[in-house]
Amino acid sequence: MDRPFLLAHLSDPHVGADWGGPDPAATLAAAVAKVLYIAEPDAVLLSGDLSDHAADDEYELVRELVAPLQAPLYVLPGNHDDRGVLRRAFGLPGEGAEPVRYSADLGPVRLVVVDTTLPGEDPGALDADQLAWLDAELADAPRQPTLVAMHHPPVATGVPAWDAIGLNPADRVALGKVIERHGQVRRLVGGHVHRVITGDLAGRPVLAVPSTYLQGLLRFGSTELDLAFDEPACVAFHGFFDGELVSHVQPVV
Repeated sequence: MDRPFLLAHLSDPHVGADWGGPDPAATLAAAVAKVLYIAEPDAVLLSGDLSDHAADDEYELVRELVAPLQAPLYVLPGNHDDRGVLRRAFGLPGEGAEPVRYSADLGPVRLVVVDTTLPGEDPGALDADQLAWLDAELADAPRQPTLVAMHHPPVATGVPAWDAIGLNPADRVALGKVIERHGQVRRLVGGHVHRVITGDLAGRPVLAVPSTYLQGLLRFGSTELDLAFDEPACVAFHGFFDGELVSHVQPVV
């Protein structure tokens, strides 16, 4: 079997945060080292909340910390990010505060990035314009296996505190109708909830990957966002080989 194409996936580093836990810059550096211990990735996805305060110096530090990966970097915003500042820091397409959305041909798999953020708010949304863009973008390459990435995973978690800041339920339904029309979509991936969560949308797997910083504490029925200080940061890999897309999540220990 040939070596798989490997997309490393890091999420929610929150560089600049001080939530009473470890230094988020140090945990991101450890996550990068873990990725390189596992394999040299062909590409890297950062799925939002790169910075905690959307500050230029925090984004510059993120750039420095992920530079050792020496692979093409694909970035999307989370609710802690600022579209304009993020766009300037990472040379993303579009202008100013426009939604960050684009696609990239990674060889055996196509990456399509959609922006679920609502500036200044924690919950996510996908309006008609975003969904129309995604529908057209997916229609452009109907035969290429595709990974759709966003910050807010399009699934209900069953935890009230997380679902209150998740993707709007009506928009999840509308997104599912778009995905149904495009059989080449193999998986939808995101972050935001700081835990491994799997589900499905329109019959396609959904994977939320943990944070490189701190994890969310799983307590069903909780109406407060609690942190699990004793759980390790994680990195993820999406590997494409023999026509299959397989995802792995690895603790940073």
